[in-house]
Amino acid sequence: MNQEFIEALKEIVKEKGISEDLLFTTIEDALVAAYKKNYYKHAGNGYNVKVTMDRENGEIHVYAQKKVVEFVEDEINEIKLEDAREIDPNYDLEDTINIEVTPKKFGRVAAQAAKQVVVQRIKEEERRIVYNDYIEREEDILTGTVLRRDKGNVLVNIGKTEAVLGPNEQITGERYNFNEKIKLYVVEVKNTTKGPQVVISRTHPGLVKRLFELEVPEIYNGVVEIKSIAREAGSRTKIAVHSNDESVDPMGACVGPKGIRVQNIVNELKNEKIDIIKWSKLPEEFIANSLSPAKAIDVEIDEDNKSAKVVVDDSQLSLAIGKEGQNVRLAAKLTSWKIDIKSKSQADMAKEKEENDLEVE
Repeated sequence: MNQEFIEALKEIVKEKGISEDLLFTTIEDALVAAYKKNYYKHAGNGYNVKVTMDRENGEIHVYAQKKVVEFVEDEINEIKLEDAREIDPNYDLEDTINIEVTPKKFGRVAAQAAKQVVVQRIKEEERRIVYNDYIEREEDILTGTVLRRDKGNVLVNIGKTEAVLGPNEQITGERYNFNEKIKLYVVEVKNTTKGPQVVISRTHPGLVKRLFELEVPEIYNGVVEIKSIAREAGSRTKIAVHSNDESVDPMGACVGPKGIRVQNIVNELKNEKIDIIKWSKLPEEFIANSLSPAKAIDVEIDEDNKSAKVVVDDSQLSLAIGKEGQNVRLAAKLTSWKIDIKSKSQADMAKEKEENDLEVE
């Protein structure tokens, strides 16, 4: 080893953020293995070996380690006290003595071993650093830069690594243009044999939740709470909010002055519609609110089956159900209740039929 090699190592330590002690210790361990592989047949099997590398000039020394004992039973790994004291009078029983056994031509073997371990350690440390950075970002938002499309996937640069936005995690109809900045939700970070894998999404409900937390100070500081969220990405989201302070309107806080807060989120989601619903601990009230923008006339609940029958004005029926049933479907997801909707005329007819059937009996 030489001075240039040491300087190169320290530059790697600086650039990659790798621990200097860890790198040198790993190299020393590799040199022990290299020595055993190439020189053990000459030195004798079973040697306890130690290799040291000077952190400043790269000088390497190989030592056979022996235990100081009164009576030698293992000549390879033990040394008599009197022999040890000939080397240094300060040695005592049970001490470990290092006897240098550095081969004359060990430099070339050492250089090759060091190169291999440095390359491997750099890869491992880079993976560890990336994993540790992104594991803290799980269930959070980050900004990525679109690189390219590949067989339905979108490759995104997310800083220290690249991630794949799979087909199921892409918003239907959304275009991803080269070099475009997009907000992404970190679903999960996996430590695989190929390195860290960051699972990202544009469709996860958590993306909307985190956008509101970032956009609305009252949510961030805990005054307003997001109770539940239901999303059909690219089309519509319903979000139920509650205020822990009676003086703060949770819906107003989320909408913001002149609607600016919710509009910023809508813009980020490429015009996805967002219904902000007032949460209630009363199921009837929460279910009625969840059907917004439709207005419910009556809500009858069945606690045992967690189902609800909702009556709306005839003019509100299509609005309550929504296009292709989307409004009622999202309301059911939001509340976790089964919801059956009837118009007032349908409900009146059903009630009249029921009364007639009773009269016949």
